[in-house]
Amino acid sequence: QVQLVESGGGLVQAGGSLRLSCVASGRTFSSYRMGWFRQAPGKEREFVAAITWSGGVTYVAYYGDSVKGRFTISRDNAKNTVYLQMNSLKPEDTAVYHCAADSGRSAMGTLYRSGAAVDYWGQGTQVTVSS
Repeated sequence: QVQLVESGGGLVQAGGSLRLSCVASGRTFSSYRMGWFRQAPGKEREFVAAITWSGGVTYVAYYGDSVKGRFTISRDNAKNTVYLQMNSLKPEDTAVYHCAADSGRSAMGTLYRSGAAVDYWGQGTQVTVSS
């Protein structure tokens, strides 16, 4: 069982920045694919970013189209923590952001990006961007 606890959400003006953190329990954190998804009221869950282990000490990051070039996902395995640095925030980034973890066995395709391949979810942290 893996528990995920997010922090770092809040209210920010458009153009501002926030950094979300997600601390995970579990001994095999380094091998987990870690991701961020978001959901705004009345909208479907949206894939934001993921970072997956590709062997050795190499990790690969993936991003949703709406956040490419603005958001950066990273991880610190020594701290069992994954981060989401969000820059140039827009009002449309307003949502509850959820941390996600899974084994990474499935491909980075539609299944994962829908959230269906995720094994563990955090409770979420609210991000509100004012115009």
